[in-house]
Amino acid sequence: MTTIEARGLTKEYREIRAVDDLTFTVSPGRVTGFLGPNGAGKSTTMRLILGLDRPTAGTATVGGQLYAAAPQPLRLVGALLDPGAAHPARTARHHLLALAIGNGIPAGRVDLVLDEVGLTSVAGKRIRTFSLGMRQRLGIAAALLGDPPVLMLDEPSNGLDPEGIVWLRETLRRMARDGRTVLVSSHLMTETASYADHLLVLGRGRVLADTDLDDFVGRHGGTRVRVRSSDPALMRDTLSRNGTEPIPGDGDSWLVPGERAERLGPLLIGAGVPILELADEQASLEQAYLALTAHAADFTTRSKDFA
Repeated sequence: MTTIEARGLTKEYREIRAVDDLTFTVSPGRVTGFLGPNGAGKSTTMRLILGLDRPTAGTATVGGQLYAAAPQPLRLVGALLDPGAAHPARTARHHLLALAIGNGIPAGRVDLVLDEVGLTSVAGKRIRTFSLGMRQRLGIAAALLGDPPVLMLDEPSNGLDPEGIVWLRETLRRMARDGRTVLVSSHLMTETASYADHLLVLGRGRVLADTDLDDFVGRHGGTRVRVRSSDPALMRDTLSRNGTEPIPGDGDSWLVPGERAERLGPLLIGAGVPILELADEQASLEQAYLALTAHAADFTTRSKDFA
């Protein structure tokens, strides 16, 4: 299995410990969302895995070996860290062709990946003329060029249009179904929830969570019940007398944090409360993420908790 493994991975920059004793495994066959606030250490971790920085302590390996020791690295890991890294004077085709030649990849792969990412029509144009979204597509093409068993992408949907985002989502899922190891860093919670099976969450250089998506949301997001009644005063009074205080929701609905419909239903019916709606709601990935990382972010703004 071609897994990504970190063992005691640590990186210090003078007085700052950007990555602090990380131990984790990114497994094949699923998309792992790599999350964390700004400054959490995600980009540094990816750079350490790719050998672009040296760890202060610990190791990071891909398929049991250091990535820097791979004879043809693009055949092992396809990575997108900086879409602006391509030489602006080159054409898209020449950029990919140079990468292919340097990694022993057949030149025929260039046109295949250009077609896959939707850049065939601009393959002969210089990269300096590309929009951010086109540069992102080119970066993804470079990551796919070696048909690697491992993909590592940092904010891959940045600059993509809606069609591109849908294509990216489907591509990530397909890669995982094919048994590849897929690690995707993103700040877009809704988008991450659409493709990730597993989450690795960092905060101030440490692992805060390493778990399945559904387990993460259930554990950190909490639940609530949405209630609508033709007699809201009786409904509120009944809940208050039983130690539960509802809060206003959208329209004429009320929300009851930390409760389940299966408990509130018999309670309200027994008190003669006419019920128009009674439904469990679970927090979104964004709400669960904010709840977990509220005290692990260096730069925060005020926001409402899931309630």
